[in-house]
Amino acid sequence: MKRNTIDIITLGCSKNLVDSEHLMRQLEEAGYKVEHDSENPKGEIAVINTCGFIGDAKEESINMILEFAQAKEEGRLKKLFVMGCLSERYLKELSVEIPQVDKFYGKYNWNDLLKDLGKAYQEELHIQRTLTTPKHYAYLKISEGCDRTCSYCAIPIITGHHVSRPMEEILDEVRYLVSQGVKEFQVIAQELTYYGVDLYKKQMLPELIRQFSAIPGVEWIRLHYAYPAHFPKELFQVMRESPNVCKYMDIALQHISNTVLSKMRRNVTKEETYQLIEMFRKEVPGIHLRTTLMVGHPGETEEDFEELKEFVRKVRFDRMGAFAYSEEEGTYSADHYTDDVPFEVKQTRLDELMQIQQEIAAELSANKVGKQFKVMIDRLEGEYYIGRTEFDSPEVDPEVLIKADEGELAVGNFYQVEVLRAEDFDLYAKVL
Repeated sequence: MKRNTIDIITLGCSKNLVDSEHLMRQLEEAGYKVEHDSENPKGEIAVINTCGFIGDAKEESINMILEFAQAKEEGRLKKLFVMGCLSERYLKELSVEIPQVDKFYGKYNWNDLLKDLGKAYQEELHIQRTLTTPKHYAYLKISEGCDRTCSYCAIPIITGHHVSRPMEEILDEVRYLVSQGVKEFQVIAQELTYYGVDLYKKQMLPELIRQFSAIPGVEWIRLHYAYPAHFPKELFQVMRESPNVCKYMDIALQHISNTVLSKMRRNVTKEETYQLIEMFRKEVPGIHLRTTLMVGHPGETEEDFEELKEFVRKVRFDRMGAFAYSEEEGTYSADHYTDDVPFEVKQTRLDELMQIQQEIAAELSANKVGKQFKVMIDRLEGEYYIGRTEFDSPEVDPEVLIKADEGELAVGNFYQVEVLRAEDFDLYAKVL
């Protein structure tokens, strides 16, 4: 057990990761050595940043807490703290169930942890972070919370109302990160398109991205987690005219059947969804769309599912993920609907949908063979350098593999490449 060493374990999404990075910077300033997601934690203190979004994520968080609770019982750990979404949601229950944890914090009061360690929160460091990503890219969180009322989603229960960060503060953080060597930014929020409504009384995402893209040193900006209803159309112009705003949009559409969309309380129709996709492709030529879809929502019939399959075939998303509905306590669905689609049916629908997408993705990848792209190199792995195009977000999207024996490349630099061949999801390329 290493004295004055703290292990931080982050579960769940990149929004949690940003919180961990802010905490790490504060702990380092307070004199601790901090390790993140270590394969073999050895610190005398551990902090687990939990996820509480869906069943699987909650289970993973609980198992992780129990594993560390056991280490504490065996004397391999002095103190154990838990923060994040799961403890925000189940603070009282968890304190009773897992008494080995010294203290549970919610999602927003993690800086109390410093006080409990006898240290002070350093306000002047509030935009600084210790990056856990490769140093050339970072996640940038522009708001917290969500005002949408989708039937199935527990996020508003956990995170509360939408709260935008002031624009100046975000831009200051960008300048700070650029000074640390960051070139690429993944802009994230629970819901991007609502940004600014609370602070400035209107949707300010287009203006934020316009000012952001003008900061010297910002090479790529990629947008994640937009909502289709009331999409801020001015963003199209910013995306088209700013060369460092990636032609990429991550927009969760969830379904296409009007019946299901209405049950999901998505405030958008099938017709509006098709129109929005058409507008994206017309206004921002070459854009790559990433979406997430859900199967098995209460009331989803075979006809609804056929409509969803037809939608996927027709639209041909560049990137698509899907998941099966799981009932979350406290949500509108749990209180008003019966979870009436059997588990096996959900699973079959999910597999079928992903199979369709896999074929589409393979065809779209094959279309890139012989074409040239600007690629950012993320790492050297085995005999390949691994990079990404502007159409690929870290962790979730395809990668570009370049043989390492053809010449040394610098991680974090851009290169012009030609795609030689495509396999399943990844592209193989050579540097020009």
